[in-house]
Amino acid sequence: MHTRRHSPLLRDQVASMSRRHFLKGLGACIALPTMTSLLPSRLLAATAAAQLATTATGAPLRTAFVFFPNGAIPDRWWPTGGQTDFALQGTLAPLESMRSHVQVLGGLEHANATAGNDGGGDHARGNSVFLTGVRINKSATDVRAGISIDQVIAKQVGHLTRFPSLELTADLNRRSADCDSGYSCAYQYNISWQSATTPMTPENNPRLVFERLFGAGAHGERAENTVRRMQERRSVLDFVMADAKNMQGRLALDDREKLDQYLTGIRDIEARIEKAERFGPGPDPVVATPTGIPATHVEYVQLMYDMMILAFQTDSTRVATFVLGHDGDNRSFSEIGITEGHHDLSHHQNNTERVEKVAQIDRWYVEQFGKFLAKMEAVKDVDGHSLLHNSRILYGSGNADGNRHTHDNLPLILAGGGGGQLRGGRYVNHGSQPLSNLFLDLADQAGVSGLERFGDSTARLGNV
Repeated sequence: MHTRRHSPLLRDQVASMSRRHFLKGLGACIALPTMTSLLPSRLLAATAAAQLATTATGAPLRTAFVFFPNGAIPDRWWPTGGQTDFALQGTLAPLESMRSHVQVLGGLEHANATAGNDGGGDHARGNSVFLTGVRINKSATDVRAGISIDQVIAKQVGHLTRFPSLELTADLNRRSADCDSGYSCAYQYNISWQSATTPMTPENNPRLVFERLFGAGAHGERAENTVRRMQERRSVLDFVMADAKNMQGRLALDDREKLDQYLTGIRDIEARIEKAERFGPGPDPVVATPTGIPATHVEYVQLMYDMMILAFQTDSTRVATFVLGHDGDNRSFSEIGITEGHHDLSHHQNNTERVEKVAQIDRWYVEQFGKFLAKMEAVKDVDGHSLLHNSRILYGSGNADGNRHTHDNLPLILAGGGGGQLRGGRYVNHGSQPLSNLFLDLADQAGVSGLERFGDSTARLGNV
């Protein structure tokens, strides 16, 4: 078990930061990022629980898991060169400006996602084993997986925030029984599991995520407040401006600028949601698309990434998952000139043209991830470091080579500084080890105690 030492002053600061500040109005409640002007002059004694999910400086430690579908073209993914003098090529080239903040992790695998005696169903296993590390039960009705590592962390630190965890997706949610070779759709569309039988269904509607973060009201009232605002074409900020003006008088100059930037960011996201509700994609003849999905997939993905940033920035949660697309996703990418389905292309049989198209899709996903990291780096946290410095974000897929449905040497990136606990700017090949070994390290860093085994782990990974 690796632990961090907190000075008494820092422990006190953690306790003070757990008391969030809000802007409130009729039907709206906007959590504020922590600002030094609002910290009490005499800090109260901290409890042991308040130290969980914090960095050594006392800032909240955020953890996110981002899942992309259908694996990656291996020879376009892996860097060349040594551990620190590596060169990002092809798929990962868009991360060059963020290279000091990322680790490319090689040699990690999920043996429990392989076919074994269960035959087909690699896509269902790729999703459900990604954060659980367990062998799932092949059935369309008798669903049995395992608790996922995000929920292990959330169970110990979730009480410190308004939401124990946040589950997002830029995909549709399927509720029919059989999705992949006899496996339940619950396996193929979820990576977060509260228990072996209970998946945490991700939210795919940006409006509902926004209202969860910023709406207010008793049960039944929140939806009415949302409808009223939309009908009157009023911003959620309109209902908290009086409180915001009162707050401005209590803030130092730097914090006033920080508040202005934060509220501007909220309004930008709200405007993008409103635009999607007015001009979103037309109805799909096969699957009903929720109102509020942006017209282009790039807008959709970026909007959901921004929601996660806001949730972390305001300490509304410290644990999040984001499914960019379920494994087996057959979305086309016409905006980058690819009209064939992603899953169909991933079975390229080494056809040069099809390989090139899959590589372009892989790179597109990495480009969006890079933009997300850059935004995280631009947000300053309460301790003066960036939001990215105080976070750990694992980006990866449950399949390695989509053409062959392999689950060893998974394409993985670990981004962020973990509050000083992670060493970025490296390409590390860990040989052949379970991905679950890394999860033990991430749990330790978050203050989870007593977790000696997880999934198919064999030891702590170390060297992160």
